[in-house]
Amino acid sequence: MDNPRFCVMGAGNGGLAVAAHLVLKGFPVTLFNRSQFRLSGVLARGGVELEGEVQGFAPLDVVTTEVEVAIDQADVLMVVVPANGHRYMAQRTAPHLRDGQVILLNPGRTGGAIEFRNVLREEGCRADVIVAEAQTFIYASRALNPAQVKIFRIKNSIPVAALPATDTAQALSLIRQAYPEFVAAPNVLKTSLDNIGAVFHPTLTVLNAARIENTRGSFQYYIEGNSPSVSRILETLDAERVAVAKACGVDAISALNWLELAYDASGSNLYEAMQNNEGYYGINAPPTLTTRYISEDVPMSLVPIASLGEQFGVPVPTFRAFIHLASILHQRDYWSQGRTVDRLGIQDLSADQLHQLVTAGGVW
Repeated sequence: MDNPRFCVMGAGNGGLAVAAHLVLKGFPVTLFNRSQFRLSGVLARGGVELEGEVQGFAPLDVVTTEVEVAIDQADVLMVVVPANGHRYMAQRTAPHLRDGQVILLNPGRTGGAIEFRNVLREEGCRADVIVAEAQTFIYASRALNPAQVKIFRIKNSIPVAALPATDTAQALSLIRQAYPEFVAAPNVLKTSLDNIGAVFHPTLTVLNAARIENTRGSFQYYIEGNSPSVSRILETLDAERVAVAKACGVDAISALNWLELAYDASGSNLYEAMQNNEGYYGINAPPTLTTRYISEDVPMSLVPIASLGEQFGVPVPTFRAFIHLASILHQRDYWSQGRTVDRLGIQDLSADQLHQLVTAGGVW
C-alpha cells in the first residue's frame, strides 16, 4: 500500500514543521499558504530545514498559493493555521474537495470541526470527506527563519476525533501511518471542551495586561504571572468549563488533573500545581497584548464554551467577564466575531441532539 499523500495548509512555524517532518518520514507532501510572502523563503531554499528533536533538510516540490493544485492529489489535508483561519480554509477548499479526503485541524480549539463542517455545508460542498480535529498541536516549535524551524518537543499522545465519531477510526487509519502519536478521542466535544488553553491563556494575559505592557513580557508567564488570588479566578473559570462540558454529556478533565497528567505537576490547588510544574519555568509572557492568547483563544475558545453554556442553561459569568474585558483591550466585539452556537449552526439543537450529531451524525 502506498503512503498517504499529505497537503499541509498553512506556512507558519507549525505548518512548516509538519510539512518538513512528513517529508523526512518519507511521505509525499504539498504545501499551501494563502499569501506568497510566507512561502518566499521556502521557495528560495527549495524546502525547510529542521533543527532540534528532528533534524534534516526536507525538499518540497509543490509549494503554492493555489488551493486546487495543493489538495488535488492529497489524501489528508493537515490544516495548521490559527483557529481564526478555519472558516477561510473551509471556504477555499469547499469547491475542490473530493470523496475520501480527510481534513485534520491541528488543533481545532473549541468547535473547530463543527465550524468547518458547517461551512462546507453552507458552501454546498457535496464531496464525501472526513473532518477531524486534534485536541492540541503535536509540536512545541518555533521558526528560526522563513525556511528553518526548531522542534523543541514532539508530544507523546494527541487525542483526535472526527465529526461524527463513527469516522474517527477511518481518519486515523491514514493519519497514524505518519503520526502514531495520534489516538482516538470519544468525539469532538471531548477534544473541544478539554481545551485547557482556554482557561490559562486569556485569563493570565488580561490579568497581567499592565505588566505585559510595562515590561514587554519580561517575566515568567505561568509562574510570576500567577498568584493564589489569580489562581482562584482560574479555578472558577475552569469549573464553569467543566460544568458546560457536563451539560454537553462530556466528562471533561479539570485543569488541576490535566497538569498532573501532562506534566506530573501536582498540588492541593491550581496555584501550587502550576508553581510545581518545571515545564513552565523559563516561559516568558507575550511581549505585547497583540497576542493569539487573546485574538485566537477568546473568539475560538472562550466564546464557544460560553455560548454552549448559555444554550444549555449553565451559568458562565466568568467566561462572559473575560470575553468582555478582552474585547475592551483589543477594541473588538469578540462575542459577535467568535464561534457562537449560531455561527456553528447548532443553535437549534438540544444537548441530546448535539451529542447525536458528534457521535453518529445525521442531525444536520
